[in-house]
Amino acid sequence: MTRQKLVVVGNGMAPGRMLEHLFTLAPDTYDVTIFNAEPRVNYNRLMLSPVLSGEKTYEDIITHDDAWYADNGIILHKSAKVSGIDRGAKTVTSENGITASYDKLVIATGSSPFIIPLPGKDLDGVLTYRDLDDVEKMLVAAKSGGRAIVIGGGLLGLEAAAGLKMQGMEVTVLHLMPTLMERQLDPAAGYLLEAEFVRRGIEVRTKANSHEILGTEDGKVRGIKLDDGTIIEASIVVMAVGIRPSTDLAKATGLDVNRGIIVADDMRTSDPDIFSLGECVEHRSMCYGLVAPLYEMAEVIASNLTGGSSTYTGSVTATKLKVTGVDLYSAGDFAEGEGREEIVLRDGAAGIYKRLVLKDNRIIGAVLYGETSDGPWFFDMLKKGTDVSVMRDTLIFGQAYQGGDPLDPTAAVAALPDDAEICGCNGVCKGKIVTAIKDKGLTTLDDVRAHTKASASCGTCTGLVEKLMTATLGDAFNPQAVKPVCGCTHHSHDEVRRLIKVKGLKTIPAVMQELEWTTSQGCAKCRPALNYYLVCDWPDEYADDYQSRFINERVHANIQKDGTYSVVPRMWGGMTSSKELRAIADVVDKYNIPAVKCTGGQRIDMLGIKKEDLPGVWEDLGKAGFVSGQAYAKGLRTVKTCVGSDWCRFGTQDSTGLGIKLEKFMWGSWTPAKLKLAVSGCPRNCAEATCKDIGIICVDSGFEIHFAGAAGLDIKGTEVLGLVKTEEEALEYVVALAQMYREQGHYLERIYKWAKRIGLDEIRQQIMDDAEKRQGYFDRFVFSQKFAQVDPWSERVSGKDKHEFKPMAAFSLEAAE
Repeated sequence: MTRQKLVVVGNGMAPGRMLEHLFTLAPDTYDVTIFNAEPRVNYNRLMLSPVLSGEKTYEDIITHDDAWYADNGIILHKSAKVSGIDRGAKTVTSENGITASYDKLVIATGSSPFIIPLPGKDLDGVLTYRDLDDVEKMLVAAKSGGRAIVIGGGLLGLEAAAGLKMQGMEVTVLHLMPTLMERQLDPAAGYLLEAEFVRRGIEVRTKANSHEILGTEDGKVRGIKLDDGTIIEASIVVMAVGIRPSTDLAKATGLDVNRGIIVADDMRTSDPDIFSLGECVEHRSMCYGLVAPLYEMAEVIASNLTGGSSTYTGSVTATKLKVTGVDLYSAGDFAEGEGREEIVLRDGAAGIYKRLVLKDNRIIGAVLYGETSDGPWFFDMLKKGTDVSVMRDTLIFGQAYQGGDPLDPTAAVAALPDDAEICGCNGVCKGKIVTAIKDKGLTTLDDVRAHTKASASCGTCTGLVEKLMTATLGDAFNPQAVKPVCGCTHHSHDEVRRLIKVKGLKTIPAVMQELEWTTSQGCAKCRPALNYYLVCDWPDEYADDYQSRFINERVHANIQKDGTYSVVPRMWGGMTSSKELRAIADVVDKYNIPAVKCTGGQRIDMLGIKKEDLPGVWEDLGKAGFVSGQAYAKGLRTVKTCVGSDWCRFGTQDSTGLGIKLEKFMWGSWTPAKLKLAVSGCPRNCAEATCKDIGIICVDSGFEIHFAGAAGLDIKGTEVLGLVKTEEEALEYVVALAQMYREQGHYLERIYKWAKRIGLDEIRQQIMDDAEKRQGYFDRFVFSQKFAQVDPWSERVSGKDKHEFKPMAAFSLEAAE
């Protein structure tokens, strides 16, 4: 069958979802060409707020990477804004001269931010908030500090304000109406929301009408003047007052346009061969700016492109605010009116407010603030027009009180219908999640995220997904990935790491205060973890807290069962010399060390050293050129090598030389758990590289990099990361892999467990296929090493390290070791 030509103008979330459905229904029907005005692939615009706040990066919010387009045979033209459509010739032409013909055309040009026609609107520093380019401009501006003024107290404006505050700017929100988000919230909820933003240090001015944006002589923003004469100094002004459908192209093409591009229920425009979807569309006199309707449109078009007769009849929408720590849910019509009644629940101490608006015993509006888990249930009844008269007295308390066990946390989600939406960011319903759990045997939250995308974006539905997994799997649900760090907090390791970066927390007390630890000093599980995360994230600013390390790391030696200590000097790549061996022998004799042993990592271990002799042992070994082998560290331990091509007749590369380079480059680096490397000079693998955390097998064509092996309590062979040609590449890729593990691993999580949790393909993609991301990991590791490569033995001997050999009184770290 001859494939038809499908051209898509626009590469946002809506056309991306349409193509996913199309390829599922009929993967071989169309040759697809996409024109994208932006210079990048498809990404999740709902996640721009976490990118602005620093909680996520652009890479984290990519929906379809370059490989997806290649795998599906899609021609993607980036930075190719369409300048014209010839309906007679059925061609599309871009501003940079690219022309493509079509049998069917989909216009998805989205929307444009509304610019208030204020004097000064064209000054340098007046920004909008709509796409990734806008976010990047705000991030650049935030580096200089100062004050940001955000005009608009709606969804986008508040998300922008929260993000800029997290980037360190002072922020003022100006809103024309008396309360924030007046289109989605009633005055009571708007008041609570304003109070929360003020608590976060964001100034909010309601009933504030902007008169003029003030500029400097060189044309840059210096502030804003209000109608009442008030002047507020600022370095940037962000306009977030609304959007308008982008219809210029459709108008020029001769399609029917009103506020948006007019479409029928089958999503066709006035030209039967041209469809349209997304924020540029007007359907039954409605234009939609939320993602759920756009995804419904996408499914209809995909069906009709394959000969179906699907229809879109309009949407009822629900709203969530994408600001960390603010729980807000709104749906339907909550204004006052004849024949309406309301049910309200207020808990001032807990910061909870719930309001349901009823008409004829049916929910027509809902506003939830502070506790939103029942939002999808209320919304489902609102859409279906469910008669709630039989549950009227207990309705406001939620689904768990409607005949079920109110103490069962899964009762509400278990009773939801299969078509109830769980994840608004990705348009995932309950039925899809349950089916995936059962059919694919999913037992962890990460599994569900990977296969359904539920909870993979903003994370506000994570609790619902977890309850759904519990209801579906019972005891088989494995919540390992979302367990709290310890009993002192409800936050998981991932959440703690994220918030440390987002909130700029740089001390253990700051973390405990801001994240509301339940104990004043923490415990033996959380303090070492927090100490590692802070060392990793702020290597140039955080002062390593040795009192939050285990006993071995505090005394730079391994404690033995009789209370004596074991000392292991570093031997680069397992190589030594007569001078070094004499120095070790002299130390053994001088301090009457009872036992000397060769370790599995090709080093010499001196066992049975008295605590009071440790400084003398370190000083004498240091005079001979030794540094600590850090055999005690949650960090790089050893790089094991064979003799390689220098001596072995089978050796293909200089494995010893490469091992020494790696160890000298990486020593001193702290990692989530101990890290052991090996380099074998040929596939005979004498250095046992295929059971190490990271291993290299030298082959004729270069260096085969392995990772995620284990040879302790767990026995596991390594996975192949990939093949590189040169020593320099091998070092770069290994270091980048180690840094990725450092940044993403949970404290005490070995690299093979981390790799299983993250996914082998994801690690390969980031390290082997993404040069920019790999370089970023490498550069951050190099930067951290400026502060990490300090020998703790010489520091202690010289007196620079003042730490004493004693644990904190509040808890015993020895017990947890």
